[in-house]
Amino acid sequence: MTLMTEYNNTQERYDRIFEQEFLPQIDALYTFAYHLTYNEEDANDLVQETYLKAYRFIEHYMEGTNAKAWLFKILKNAFINQYRKRSKQPTQVDYEEVVNFHGEEDTQYSSYMDLREEMFQHMMGDEVTNAINSLPVDFRVVILLCDIEGFTYEEISKIIDIPIGTVRSRLHRARNMLKEKLQEYAKSLGYKDKRK
Repeated sequence: MTLMTEYNNTQERYDRIFEQEFLPQIDALYTFAYHLTYNEEDANDLVQETYLKAYRFIEHYMEGTNAKAWLFKILKNAFINQYRKRSKQPTQVDYEEVVNFHGEEDTQYSSYMDLREEMFQHMMGDEVTNAINSLPVDFRVVILLCDIEGFTYEEISKIIDIPIGTVRSRLHRARNMLKEKLQEYAKSLGYKDKRK
């Protein structure tokens, strides 16, 4: 076998892994990215960066293992790196954006549909989505990974680089925060506190 043939076989294997194991995760990655950034463009950039890095380091991925967890870890790290970069830069204002904003009618914005509502339509009410989104990022991430994406504690531990015990305690605290935020909403739907 020549060196060129070996290279081509390896390249074909990487392309197959990318198409069969990585690409099917794109919707879950976008949902996670959007909940981290609250911005469509930033979420798309984050997903794109995740896929670029995943392909660049594909030789480190073990075929047939948990592609979703591997990609989520890359995305989470990319998000942290972007956050650090932005926190060190002064706030920038795009002059064109300001001019365009003031030139448009307010009625265009009243018809805007929040993408978060669209993503969780038929799954949970706006109040639940808003409550999740209002959590501090560390708690929001564990709720999204566990309760929305269905990762195990072990997988979450690897994705966000914290011990399993910390995953459990953050998840417990996050669920308690959600419970507090949603008590009034539950009462309005007719649920009663069983402790009373």
